[in-house]
Amino acid sequence: FGSSGSSCVHTSHLSMASVPVADLPKEQQDELLCTYAALILHDDGAEITPQNMTNLIKAAGCNVEGYWPLLMTKMISNVGMETLIKLGSGAGGGGGGGGGGGAAAAAGGGDGGGEAAADTKKVEEEEEEEDMEFDLFG
Repeated sequence: FGSSGSSCVHTSHLSMASVPVADLPKEQQDELLCTYAALILHDDGAEITPQNMTNLIKAAGCNVEGYWPLLMTKMISNVGMETLIKLGSGAGGGGGGGGGGGAAAAAGGGDGGGEAAADTKKVEEEEEEEDMEFDLFG
């Protein structure tokens, strides 16, 4: 965080995806502040609530639109902080590693094992889709 005026950005070297934070629209700055607040609370072992996020953001000398902390905590409670961290880090995709089966099937006679592998992959994809679903307003 940091503080300087209403943008709450105090250094010009802060950037995300090669865009200076000060150049982001207010909505994206608010989302970023809430994301950082949630990560700090999570790292500290504190409960991630709208009030705790707001208190932390205000303590940093910043402010966000009132709906952002509520929106973020609702998403975190529905999806889970660990899942969101994995998604954000790129560690949660799980799509690699399926390549070596062709040689094993050829060496073993190629006796119909492809159908079981396809079923397993389909079940894994369905589980990933279930993990990603949440109702923001539910």
